[in-house]
Amino acid sequence: MKQHTLSQLIKDQNEKKAVALATDIDIGLQTLVYDNTAIGPDENNEEIQQIARQAMRDDRCKIYEIGGRRIFIEVFNPSLRMLIVGAVHIAQPLSRMASVAGYDVTVIDPRASFATDERFPGITLNGEWPDDGMRDLDPDRRTAIVTLTHDPKLDDPGIEVALKSDAFYIGALGSRKTHAARVERLTAAGFSETEIARIHAPVGLSIGSVSPAEIAVSILAQVTDVLHRKADTEAIV
Repeated sequence: MKQHTLSQLIKDQNEKKAVALATDIDIGLQTLVYDNTAIGPDENNEEIQQIARQAMRDDRCKIYEIGGRRIFIEVFNPSLRMLIVGAVHIAQPLSRMASVAGYDVTVIDPRASFATDERFPGITLNGEWPDDGMRDLDPDRRTAIVTLTHDPKLDDPGIEVALKSDAFYIGALGSRKTHAARVERLTAAGFSETEIARIHAPVGLSIGSVSPAEIAVSILAQVTDVLHRKADTEAIV
């Protein structure tokens, strides 16, 4: 790998920018492919760029035969993120589990007595109001958002920002009755039925969870299912 290519990769990773490295295995030519551009010898090769971008969406490295050439696509995606609204009991095991699963986790809660380092060791805490904190964090297609406060004054602002984002998963704690009331509020706020349908509520897979840790397992399982199901769907498109 040439020094300038390595330097650019390191810069992209530090800036948490998604990029794929397309390498011609036989002759060593290397091209950096981004969402909307490319840099290198194959920067005008649409087929390589299309395959590289699909590999970025799938988060999978692979060797492809393209125009009689063997091209190795190596993906350098930023970490998956999970934004949790509410520093509640469920958030404690969920934040730890998600971190182990490879997510960069941020817990958003303006209530300083809840969002403490003692309760969330090693987890990034954001003390802003959920909508402000969410906007600053700018959720993208590699972001999962979970609201857990069960308080519309906190959950709803976060959900409204989430619905306007490209987050691949949005989940909200609460019973079906609670969610029905939430749907009414979001509808009154101008969100469409299709937009509101993005919310997984009640949050988590139905596995009979009772304790905070069990509920956290069900949530992370559902997030994982949606993540990989979305990748498979995009691979078909």
